[in-house]
Amino acid sequence: MELPPWLSSLSVPVLSTAVGGVIALLFLAGYLRRKRAEVATISHLSTPPDPKPSAPPSKQAPPKKASQRSHLHHHSDKDANKKHHQLDLNTLKGHTDSVTALCFSSDSHNLATVCADGAIRVFRIDDTSSKSFKSLRINLHAGVHPTGIVFSDGASHVVVAGQALMGCSLYSYGDVSGKPVQGKPSLPEIHWEHQKIHGRESVLNLTSAIASYGSADGSTIVASCSEESEIKVWDGKSGKLLGTVETNQLKNNMAAISPNGRFLAAAAFTADVKVWEIVYSKDGSVKEVIKVMQLKGHKSAVTSLCFLPNSEQILTASKDGTIRIWNINVRYHLDEDPKTLKVFTIPLHDAKGVTCQYDHMSISPDGKILAVTSGSTLQWLCLETGSVLDTAEKAHESDITGLAWAPKSIPNGGVASTILATSGEDRKVKLWLAPSVNAP
Repeated sequence: MELPPWLSSLSVPVLSTAVGGVIALLFLAGYLRRKRAEVATISHLSTPPDPKPSAPPSKQAPPKKASQRSHLHHHSDKDANKKHHQLDLNTLKGHTDSVTALCFSSDSHNLATVCADGAIRVFRIDDTSSKSFKSLRINLHAGVHPTGIVFSDGASHVVVAGQALMGCSLYSYGDVSGKPVQGKPSLPEIHWEHQKIHGRESVLNLTSAIASYGSADGSTIVASCSEESEIKVWDGKSGKLLGTVETNQLKNNMAAISPNGRFLAAAAFTADVKVWEIVYSKDGSVKEVIKVMQLKGHKSAVTSLCFLPNSEQILTASKDGTIRIWNINVRYHLDEDPKTLKVFTIPLHDAKGVTCQYDHMSISPDGKILAVTSGSTLQWLCLETGSVLDTAEKAHESDITGLAWAPKSIPNGGVASTILATSGEDRKVKLWLAPSVNAP
């Protein structure tokens, strides 16, 4: 049957439209199926399988509890890592940057620190077990980075070395006890100061002692050790320059004054240790500082040294891996040489078995325990035998910057105890109990 002309002309476009619509629907259906498959796949990957889909919602709580237990266990591990060493008594808080140096007052009641945040802090230590400690904060001039601190005149004054752009300066602050004046806290003022004491060079450390040898008048003697080869000796109370010595050893590592104020010794770039005597006049004042002897025996640079409480012996640690105890109570004016009394092998090694270098050393007031540091490790040695009494690895979370024994015992929970303080780059100052020393 033949279609009418009008219908025949209309059927072609209609048929084309219909076929196009069917094809479009097929494509749309395929696209939707693929999308549903992708969504199902993503849902399957992102959602953990539930072994009990029929369980009520409350049954899904255990996985959350397990997660909480895992979280708590993680914190427990961190707490275990931070758990105090058996000799770790307390931590002095409040520093906002690396603590660069610290020292005790002669009566052990005050502990002074300097920090890279530009502040001096003086803590009152009545009992090391206290939950908090009263402290006094003194801000240095803007732009001054403190590198050393010592007490002068007992517990009333502090002398601080501060590095600035143009060089290092010394500042003496007056009464730092913080005692009230007419009901108000006293504000320490600068008692004296000296600018550019070593040119542009910084001060590695400050050391001090109460002059008690011979005719000495009991004043505080302070020495500043530059990073180059110069050491200067000062009167702690007046700020007067008493003498200047040259180590002539390229670079200094540190300097120390004997407890009685008689000798000054320097550890430097070479293996030899030079010793000077601070000579006093009949009126008790310092007359001169003269070189009197040289300690020869180490095979490599001496990294640290300290005097024994009797001021007649020096202990040195070297990169050659040994510790030496020297007798310097000799008639040097008759050319009598200092003698090596003991030689110990440094007992501290790194993970590869390499002998560590000691950065800081200090001997307990009774002369029985040597405290040493290497990086973040703190170690106590028996001075008689050189044996290890105890070791605190990771005593600080970063390198230890200083250590100091309290000159006198301090109560710990009411019990008089021998206390060591350490400072670190981790913004902390820690108080430690001295380990027991077994009688030989």
